[in-house]
Amino acid sequence: MGVKNGDTRWVSAAWGRLKWPLLLAGVLLCLGAVVVAGMVPGLLTMPKPSPSVPAWHQEPDRLADVSGVLPLDANAPVPMPAEVARQLDATLKPAGGGSISGMVMDASTGKVLFDRDANANRIPASNMKLLTAVAALKALGPETRFTTRVLAAEDPSTVVLTGGGDVLLGASASDPSAVLGRAGLASLASDTAAALAAAGVKGPVTVRVDDSLFAGAPLNPAWSLDDVAAGETAPLFSLALNSGRYAPDVVTGPRPQDSAVTSAEAFAEQLAAAGVAVGPGVERGKGLPAKVLAAAESATVSDQVDLMLESSDNFLAEALGRMTALASGQKATYDGATAAVRQRLGELGIATGSMQLADVSGLALENQVSARQFAEVVRAITSGPDLSLRTALDGFPVAGLTGTLDDRYVDASTAEGAGLVRAKTGTLNTVIALSGYVVDADGRLLVFSFIGNDLEPGAAANKVAMDRSASVLASCGCRG
Repeated sequence: MGVKNGDTRWVSAAWGRLKWPLLLAGVLLCLGAVVVAGMVPGLLTMPKPSPSVPAWHQEPDRLADVSGVLPLDANAPVPMPAEVARQLDATLKPAGGGSISGMVMDASTGKVLFDRDANANRIPASNMKLLTAVAALKALGPETRFTTRVLAAEDPSTVVLTGGGDVLLGASASDPSAVLGRAGLASLASDTAAALAAAGVKGPVTVRVDDSLFAGAPLNPAWSLDDVAAGETAPLFSLALNSGRYAPDVVTGPRPQDSAVTSAEAFAEQLAAAGVAVGPGVERGKGLPAKVLAAAESATVSDQVDLMLESSDNFLAEALGRMTALASGQKATYDGATAAVRQRLGELGIATGSMQLADVSGLALENQVSARQFAEVVRAITSGPDLSLRTALDGFPVAGLTGTLDDRYVDASTAEGAGLVRAKTGTLNTVIALSGYVVDADGRLLVFSFIGNDLEPGAAANKVAMDRSASVLASCGCRG
């Protein structure tokens, strides 16, 4: 669940013919993979394409269907449902009890290729973050940034660190190349010190913090206190360092219980390091909106969504949910976030009446979503008409390589999917989920969702069953 810096971008949006076949061949040889007709999902480290003109629409011969993704091969056959079912029925089996529901769809046409209880509600675990991703991108826009400000108060010797929704603040200087730590408190402090000097304020300066952008209880009552104690998440505020952790490289264990005050204390330390005399203690307060002393912008919503999906960051997911709520006319509460996610999914034409949403990160056992709904969400990302959603493609972990799939797809039974399957994971005590997309052996783009509930806790065979099933889709021609 911990945050991993996503500076290296694994781009899979380039569905057109690859421009660097020699580099790709080297990568695939290392993976032991097979190149099918010279065309596979891109695994190149290259800049993300413009969200308004995805890479697969930039080639003239790919412009025939501007509403969605074309297959890698325009003449690629659609798999036969009976053959897909035959192969998945042999692999998608729970170990030691419980059940696994699932759906596979052809991304281009929406044709259902596999349906096992796909309409049944299931606890989805962190697959919930897929819903949050599309809602945030739709409500906020991929290029939106959140601004953390330092405001002057009525007393000119008081400065107010004001949260704007960026929970990825860094304690040191701003790093424009980073997602976690793009906005840094040291840079904010340096700019604030210069503004105070220009205004003739000599100090001592009092530091306050304004975290009023988010409303309601900081801690979701639907969460297990054991998960909170284990550091899976923490009380949520509108500004935080390191996505609510003590340090960027500390990804497990206890978290600050008041990330807003913790951030303000770190800011006060940086202000003192910048040469400002700072008074003791930090309290909550408000500044004057017209008196901006310094400001720093976060990474884009697109980059934050990618980090959330790749690392399955619960704290970041909930923060994005609150910002989505504000952009959707809802209150910035946990209930407002779930309402906003439901609202934005409805705008995409995804039926939400059967959903039960208790949070937007997936920690709550009260969440209920079907495999069909997840498959439709993935299809909206890969192939739907809203091109802003394409920017989430980079965030899907790559099997055996990145994010929460970096240690999977490493044995003989699943290795065929390594480097080819891209999917969001989900794991709770008796829940395992995997939803994503893959190109089959014939060059057909498929989307899928597998959700297991009431599984035997800790049974590693259940993850293997899902990974093997996704690998089956990657290697399947499935024409009978």
